[in-house]
Amino acid sequence: MTYLTKPRWHHPTLATNKVGYTRRDYEGKISTLCAGCGHDSISAALIQACWQLDIEPHRVAKLSGIGCSSKTPDYFLGASHGFNTVHGRMPSVLTGANLANRDLLYLGVSGDGDSASIGLGQFAHVMRRAVRMVYIVENNGVYGLTKGQFSATADFGSKSKKGVVNPESPVDLVTMALQLGATYVARGFSGDKAQLVPLIEGAIRHGGAAFIDVISPCVAFNNHEGSTRSYDHVREHNEAVNRIDFIDLAAEIKAEPMPGEVIELPQHDGTVMRLRKLHEHYDPTDRVAAMQQVHALQAKGEVVTGLLYVDPQATDLHAALSTSTTPLNQLDERALCPGSATLAKINDSLR
Repeated sequence: MTYLTKPRWHHPTLATNKVGYTRRDYEGKISTLCAGCGHDSISAALIQACWQLDIEPHRVAKLSGIGCSSKTPDYFLGASHGFNTVHGRMPSVLTGANLANRDLLYLGVSGDGDSASIGLGQFAHVMRRAVRMVYIVENNGVYGLTKGQFSATADFGSKSKKGVVNPESPVDLVTMALQLGATYVARGFSGDKAQLVPLIEGAIRHGGAAFIDVISPCVAFNNHEGSTRSYDHVREHNEAVNRIDFIDLAAEIKAEPMPGEVIELPQHDGTVMRLRKLHEHYDPTDRVAAMQQVHALQAKGEVVTGLLYVDPQATDLHAALSTSTTPLNQLDERALCPGSATLAKINDSLR
């Protein structure tokens, strides 16, 4: 027997966060994905990150497109706002929602097909426009809903489950995000929750366009020998450039000194992002160096993970457009329609 929803009852002694919610309160419906799917691990990481950051679920808007990955918002933050858009068009809908109500936290969940094929143009423009959001691509390198054909992110030379070798070069969304102007760029692995949770926390606290490419193995069609998106391959070839954690300045700080060089980056909400370098001389605030690092490790056959680039002074689309600090959906008719005289003055200024 399968339950469509999880039981609402939970043990009364479960720990609560600062806003009074248990971790269970951030869950959604029972997943219908294949057992062992990496996407479910990403959902678990999102649940953990939002609970740890004391985010009220009703302040979150989660949007998705089409695909296995785009089904996952149903499996986390069940008490949040949600909208499932058409194939590849999630960024446009999210941008409109963000402009109408800047007070919400926006999570865009997509897949390698949804973002790197039909939605590639949408992905490019939402990055360059600096829409404040957390854009997560659950990247497995195949089209899982249509029986495992290579997606646009599949590595050159990788083998399908049927033994077919991919003859095409991949679309690397990480380097595209870096080039297009995203101010927080990271890559994670669904099998490394200890790394993924703080990467998501950092993206949520970031003040601009945050992008995380998460390697998420498809157990049905892309978890075999010869695949570069399998659990074994990624674990054997994972090269982390740093480790990340957060310090809440409102709480007492108790931490042991960390080995290696540590970079501390204050965030907009008063928290501090702390990065411990694993690669000597790697600077996550240098966009060009980040792209060079990604290409250098890719040439060695390694899957680079960690926080690849961050701009501590990032701004967003609202700052660029000088929009009202009051969300547009809360303005009354007088504010939205100031009259013909004001409109004529605006038109005259544009002549």
